[in-house]
Amino acid sequence: MNVLLVNGSPRAEGNTYAALSEVAGALNANGVGTAFFQLGAGAVHGCVACGKCAETQRCVFADDIANALIEKMAAADGVVIGSPVYYACANGALCAVLDRVFFMKSSLYAFKPAAAVVACRRGGASAAFDRLNKYFTISKMPVVSSQYWNAVHGFLPGEARLDREGMQQMRVLGENMAWMLKSIREGRQPTPESQPWDRMDFHHG
Repeated sequence: MNVLLVNGSPRAEGNTYAALSEVAGALNANGVGTAFFQLGAGAVHGCVACGKCAETQRCVFADDIANALIEKMAAADGVVIGSPVYYACANGALCAVLDRVFFMKSSLYAFKPAAAVVACRRGGASAAFDRLNKYFTISKMPVVSSQYWNAVHGFLPGEARLDREGMQQMRVLGENMAWMLKSIREGRQPTPESQPWDRMDFHHG
């Protein structure tokens, strides 16, 4: 079993990384392997809704990190996505990538346990947390909980490690994800049959 931890911060070792590292430590202590994926500070494309990925399961823009992330998420047993909070939301560059990673690709990630974690100075954590969780709930990914919202607080790099409560939430999250992964593996049932999407609009019924 392995979990991919996505660091959605341009900083490789900032507070988002500190939070994800605490999750990873708990996963490792429970026998689950982990790997990190760094968003970085390079330019990324936004989704242009061309729909080509419905045929290829890859994005037409091949000059940034999106396709590499698609491949790693598809190969993982579980996913944790972390982000700093910018203007009470997740990092815009991360969301631009995730729009492309998830659009028309739900089948690649369906039934993989997933969680979001956020790092903020003071406010905006719950809004950013909510934003990230929406990617999972539209993709049939069971959302793993902690014992409180998955947020850490700190401003300067590394300060989040001083947030005792936040770090505890990360450890509990890692333990809960390990439990869910093991439960799925040991008592696995056939996944529910996919249903055709009964899409409607209010102009044509």
